[in-house]
Amino acid sequence: MDVLSVPNTMSQAYIALGSNLGDREGLLRQAVERLQQQPGVHVLRVSGIYETDPVGYTDQPAFLNMAMAVETTLSPIELLHALFEAEQQLGRVRDIRWGPRTIDLDLLLYGDVAMDDEELTLPHPRMLERAFVLVPLRDVIDSTHPLQDLVSTTAAAALQDGKEGITLWKITNWLSEYGHSGS
Repeated sequence: MDVLSVPNTMSQAYIALGSNLGDREGLLRQAVERLQQQPGVHVLRVSGIYETDPVGYTDQPAFLNMAMAVETTLSPIELLHALFEAEQQLGRVRDIRWGPRTIDLDLLLYGDVAMDDEELTLPHPRMLERAFVLVPLRDVIDSTHPLQDLVSTTAAAALQDGKEGITLWKITNWLSEYGHSGS
């Protein structure tokens, strides 16, 4: 099957969100809302919000990070483009690699798709190295997902070590706050 043009089938995907400029929480919420309004995308679950130390380029403010599970009829590339569009609408500027940003949306997993394309690599190539991705992902990953055990174990170890600079900042209940159905 050509993963660039998956026909209108429903797939589950996981997205990491981060923000460290402006109204960080508000930007995360706006990103979730924009994706919920995107035709072909339905938000299923949203993680708690975690405050995390910056990684890579460390001379910048702390991030708020979260993850979400979505159901989508979009292909992986179409979903990636929807993420880029949401970032642009929310003021994302790509100046410094791993630098400060209003919003960052990363496609982590898309069904059981494995691909290494110039534009997109799935699963996300560095997600298992990053507590700021794994801890929120642990909140939303389906219990039947093949990576669920690895994500949970790695996230628990990162939190136990206390060296990863990640703490729960706020528990959010997206579905009840915004009146969306969880089905």
